[in-house]
Amino acid sequence: MLTFEWPWLLLTLPLPVLARWLPRAPETIGAALRLPFFAQLPSASTAPAGRAHWLHLLLAGLAWTLLVLAAARPQWLGEPLGLPVAGRDLMLALDISGSMEQDDYELNGRAVSRLAVVQAVASRFVQRRAHDRLGLILFGSQAYLQTPLTFDGATVATLLNEAVIGLAGRETALGDAIGLGIKRLREQPAGQRVLIVLTDGQNTAGTLEPIAAAQLAAQAGVRVYTIGIGGGELGVRTPFGIRLRRQGDDFDPATLRQIASLTGGQFFAATNREELEAVYAQLDELEPTDREQRMFRPQRALFLWPAAGALLLSVGLALARWWRQ
Repeated sequence: MLTFEWPWLLLTLPLPVLARWLPRAPETIGAALRLPFFAQLPSASTAPAGRAHWLHLLLAGLAWTLLVLAAARPQWLGEPLGLPVAGRDLMLALDISGSMEQDDYELNGRAVSRLAVVQAVASRFVQRRAHDRLGLILFGSQAYLQTPLTFDGATVATLLNEAVIGLAGRETALGDAIGLGIKRLREQPAGQRVLIVLTDGQNTAGTLEPIAAAQLAAQAGVRVYTIGIGGGELGVRTPFGIRLRRQGDDFDPATLRQIASLTGGQFFAATNREELEAVYAQLDELEPTDREQRMFRPQRALFLWPAAGALLLSVGLALARWWRQ
């Protein structure tokens, strides 16, 4: 099916004819520039005569018509295609405060920060969400929407991996992050409002307390799943063998567990990479939602063809005029 994105531009087709019929400005006699070589200048009227004149007008009119058609943005709509009818709407809220830079996790045999291991595991979780819509919130001292809900999981994974410590401040505004998630999810249908929070759970900034934010989420029908980063013990390789080192003491599982309980979600503790991967495996089985059948029609832009035709005709007319001169 052929359609035009801006069909109102087709109303400009008769403009050349209207311009020809418009009254001309009155000629006035005044000061003039005298040129001694005026007789050697080519005539201002270079229009051909007879049949060539009408051919010139026809080609010029065709070039104008093609130019207007290109400006109206013609496009070809393909056959309707059905989108997946089952999926999830998940908003991820990632803590990038200063506490997430502690290197109390192990990845590929070396100690890495909490954020690094979350990015490594969460990016694979995001890429597996082929039929889900995902959004990303980054929070530190403030909470920011990095990506709205979208089917483009590759972009969400890229922005997730590009997050750096301190980008949103060094403190942790956990309550504000939950509040922003509520704001972005409240327009979604009931039963599809899901927020996944990844943080150490200790709120140190912001204007909204985490428990108050959880109560607002419960009222808005947003289920919050909390993933606690930190806590537990880490085995560190030393010349004297494996040595257990306790992770940072800023881990606050009680608050995260209460948030999940108030909103009907679940709390997960990820004290090491293996547990974090197991958490995402469990989340794969959570929150399946049935969507209304949606149709998608692929579009193919066609404006390049009339634009190219108008350009060729214009060049041809210019060359013909130059040849006659």
